[in-house]
Amino acid sequence: MKTLFQLKALAFFFCAFFVSSVAFGQGGAIPSPRDSVSGTVAGAHIKIWYGSPSVKGREIYGKLEPWNKVYRAGANEATQFTTDKDIKVEGQTLPKGTYGFFVIPMENGKWTVIFNKTAKQWGAFNYDQKQDQLRVTVTTKTIPNQERMVYKLNPSGFSMDWATTSVPVSVK
Repeated sequence: MKTLFQLKALAFFFCAFFVSSVAFGQGGAIPSPRDSVSGTVAGAHIKIWYGSPSVKGREIYGKLEPWNKVYRAGANEATQFTTDKDIKVEGQTLPKGTYGFFVIPMENGKWTVIFNKTAKQWGAFNYDQKQDQLRVTVTTKTIPNQERMVYKLNPSGFSMDWATTSVPVSVK
């Protein structure tokens, strides 16, 4: 009886060890954890839900994320952008709803920002331009290195900051 109990305890220990090894095998942290930011901008409640990758010494734009190619604007699942009211993004109307949020990085600093009607998708692998609700062009800014990608809301809109690039988007 005692041996059976010891075997069960040992089996439980090994299962727990295996699960924790798999879950935290990346140095005790999830490589690109999900994150979100929400708040009120221009009278609308906005929420941005994204995977937050790290730079980890890599060259991001132009290398890891190629120029002139649709990028999911985060890690893993495509970034989701939700607004509870119609808003003006860079002067153009975006109806209330939830969208997949993508960008097209450009070496000249004039990036395309995309709100796609297919909110839930993995990466940009099945991205379909025909589903775009809105595309606008923004001018990036150079910032001090931001190790982990972060989205920030501010009174005039929001930004996606990662590596040495900030992508500011105006909302009214």
